[in-house]
Amino acid sequence: MDRILYTAMSGAKQTMDRQAVVSNNLANVSTAGFRGQLHAMRAVPVQGDAALATRASVVAATPGSDFSAGPMNATGRDLDVALQGDAWLAVQSEDGGEAYTRRGDLQVDGDGVLNSAGRPVIGEGGPVVVPLGARVSMGADGTLSAIGPGQNPDALVRIGRVKMVDGADAGLTRGEDGLFRAADGGDLALDEDARLISGALEGSNVSAIDSMVAMIDNGRRYEMQMKVIQSADENDQRANSLLSIN
Repeated sequence: MDRILYTAMSGAKQTMDRQAVVSNNLANVSTAGFRGQLHAMRAVPVQGDAALATRASVVAATPGSDFSAGPMNATGRDLDVALQGDAWLAVQSEDGGEAYTRRGDLQVDGDGVLNSAGRPVIGEGGPVVVPLGARVSMGADGTLSAIGPGQNPDALVRIGRVKMVDGADAGLTRGEDGLFRAADGGDLALDEDARLISGALEGSNVSAIDSMVAMIDNGRRYEMQMKVIQSADENDQRANSLLSIN
């Protein structure tokens, strides 16, 4: 059997993997603060006995994420925040550790815990807890203030401050849960200079048009690999027929 089958098969497999990455990016085109995942493919010479210079396999990798900023959209909601520059919001992951996100559509659950997409937002002493029923506002430095139900604006009190970090030089990597963590696995320090915009959301940096074009390109590339496999199979069948005649 011609080794071209293995070459085409590896290309088809990696194309399917790339399609999964593109599909995930496209599915999150409307997710606030989402960072698109990058995907790369390269040719690698086949190693082993009787290797030929014309034989190569395809290897795919996800070298990282696109950290470019997404579009800013004003919402007017007090708990919608858009992080500026390289600032990231600290949240608590499922294992109790610290992770980072740019998603700023914050919510308050039934226990008064401030969360982002179901992850508790970390403050000065752990997860941020706000008074139930109070109107909460957030300053540019992440300071939370609240007014109790029926109280006048003079009753505004500070209830805490969310933790924001600088992710520019932290080598942030995406985990399977979609959250980002420092390359060394440690927790980043609070960045006193980090700022956010209240009443606005940062959109996803994924282009729906580019993703659709990439999906079409992947589909055609996969079809091409299938045709190569089919052609190799037909050639093999013809060769078997000639041998059977002899």
